[in-house]
Amino acid sequence: MTKLLVIEDEDSLRDSIADLLEAEGYEVLQAENGLTGVQLAGKHLPDLIICDVMMPVSDGYAVLNKLRSMATTADIPLIFLTARAESPAGLGSGRGSTGYLRKPFTRAALLAIVQTRLEQRAAASGSGIIDRA
Repeated sequence: MTKLLVIEDEDSLRDSIADLLEAEGYEVLQAENGLTGVQLAGKHLPDLIICDVMMPVSDGYAVLNKLRSMATTADIPLIFLTARAESPAGLGSGRGSTGYLRKPFTRAALLAIVQTRLEQRAAASGSGIIDRA
């Protein structure tokens, strides 16, 4: 089963994202902050991480930097969530982010970026297989 990690400090949004992804057949881990998210990523090695850019204590960029510095999590695709009007794509991609999604977003937009990043990861690993169930 494909495992996703959602790191979001806003409880209702994190729960909504998790519910939507679980309804699509993904296994979803949740973290309420960046520190917990990095710990869960290291322990469970998700196939993809969705992370809010702006969080207290450890923001999305700090999470990304920490994940990229650890051999076991360095290649996990990370999608940034942002409510900012300007695009963080340049800064995030320069640091290793594989995409971003602006809040508020639609169900279709979330599912499209998740599927695209999982397909890219599968192609890069040579397996070409994405297993949701």
